[in-house]
Amino acid sequence: MERKVANRVRSQRWYLRFPRAVPVGIFLMVSAITALSVYAIEQVEIQRSDAQDRQMAMTVRTAVERLAGAHVAYLKASAALLSSEGEVTRGAFRELADQVAKDDTLRGGGTLGWSLLVPVAQVPAFEARMRKEGETDYTVHPRTADTSVLAIAYLEPHGPNSVAAVGYNFFGDPTRRAAVEQAIRTGQPAASGPITLLTDLHIGQLDGFGIFAAVRAPARGGEPSHVVGVLARAFHAQSFLHAALAPEQLNAYGVALYDGTVTGAEGAPLAAIGPQNAPSHRLLRPIEVAGRAMTIALSPPPGTTLSNLSILTLLFGMMVAALLLIVARLVTRQAAEDRAALAWFEEQASIRNSLTRELNHRVKNTLANVMSIVALTRRRSDNIDDFVAGLTGRIRALSATHDLLTQSDWGTTPVQSVLGAELSPYAQESDREVVLRGPHVELAPNDALSLGLAVHELATNAAKYGALSIPGGRVEVSWDMMTEKLARIEWRESGGPPVAERRRSGFGTELIEKIVAHELKNPVSLRFDLSGVRCTLIVPVRQPVAFQLRQGAPDSAANS
Repeated sequence: MERKVANRVRSQRWYLRFPRAVPVGIFLMVSAITALSVYAIEQVEIQRSDAQDRQMAMTVRTAVERLAGAHVAYLKASAALLSSEGEVTRGAFRELADQVAKDDTLRGGGTLGWSLLVPVAQVPAFEARMRKEGETDYTVHPRTADTSVLAIAYLEPHGPNSVAAVGYNFFGDPTRRAAVEQAIRTGQPAASGPITLLTDLHIGQLDGFGIFAAVRAPARGGEPSHVVGVLARAFHAQSFLHAALAPEQLNAYGVALYDGTVTGAEGAPLAAIGPQNAPSHRLLRPIEVAGRAMTIALSPPPGTTLSNLSILTLLFGMMVAALLLIVARLVTRQAAEDRAALAWFEEQASIRNSLTRELNHRVKNTLANVMSIVALTRRRSDNIDDFVAGLTGRIRALSATHDLLTQSDWGTTPVQSVLGAELSPYAQESDREVVLRGPHVELAPNDALSLGLAVHELATNAAKYGALSIPGGRVEVSWDMMTEKLARIEWRESGGPPVAERRRSGFGTELIEKIVAHELKNPVSLRFDLSGVRCTLIVPVRQPVAFQLRQGAPDSAANS
């Protein structure tokens, strides 16, 4: 039966044989779908973030170029205005500076200066004139080997921090000189490289740049147009960047302004706002400020590990996966329990059928034995009392052996137990001796019944006529294994009355020599010696088989 159940289970589908695989598979599938969804959402978020970064970079670039373009346009217009006036006076320059200061589109600029181009021979006279106009310590500096100087004459706003700038010769600084020469050569305003602002010398670092516009005197009286001076404006790079970009509008972005073209991890920027990322995580945008190439570096804000939508999707997916896991596990467990219960009911039904057939077989055998005992007892009895007494004893012997078989669930029964059940009443007599000796041997149910019946007849005969009928009598029963499948049981009586040489064959003799021999399928040797009865029985020892599983085992049924 166990083999049949196992074969039936193995023949089921894999998801029925492995109930935990279905819930785990569902959980993994939903988890995979959730992971793919989160991945897709994150890819969209990355694309959206990249587009936002590019849009912000364009906005920053446009704002910086717009502010720089406004200053360039105003300087160009102012240079044209000064060129038409012929000679620039302090009053005219101050009025021009006031207009620049009032124009909100020109925010972020520093001092505005007017420089005259003066031949070296005329420098003393120029210095004297400027001192006469109120600049008591006016001196052109630094001096160079050039034939002319480009010295600052007027500066607005003019304060304590700008004293050192008055009289400064632009030709004395290579960076400023290159920008001035470019402005003169091209006729367009030109921006310088990084410079130390003259009004912020105490800072001691390259913190700004300047834009220079050449002013030309118009051609008159046959003389060609020539440069008379330069209109310049200084820019503190940090202030310029703040003026172009409102920090609150950057939304946690970082912006840096570099001079020239930036391709990697260059040096310190001219100005920076907000946090700065590593070079590999920045967006670089080239710009042009008054003809000079510069670079805007945009540092996007650090992104979160997962977006809010991804977190919600992940949480919801895990909740759904866990719920489906629980539901699938409950369903598969219930299905497994139902299948186990069905298999158990089938097994119990099979066992019940086997028990019924086994019981029918046992009852038939027992009834056959009873009928034989009744028939033989009737033929051998002279009166009703002898018939009842003989029949009762023999039925009681069958009952005692049946009790043993019932205790063992009709399985195998030890020889020792069968002999003890039949001889226990006689073993209690102190003046008689009953000895049982032999190894542990198990007998099949029918063989145990036959042995019990034979021992009952031998014990009854010994109690009436043999060793158990008088004090000092002795009965010894020994057994051993002849082969793996046969056991030999020997009955010996001694110390009893002498056995008569001529005696009538009784029912017990016929029962042992015919019925028991037939049931055991082996001959029985029964001898009536003068010293006592000798009986040798050959009992088969069969392979023990569980009683409830004898269905489908015809050999076991026949042997039992």
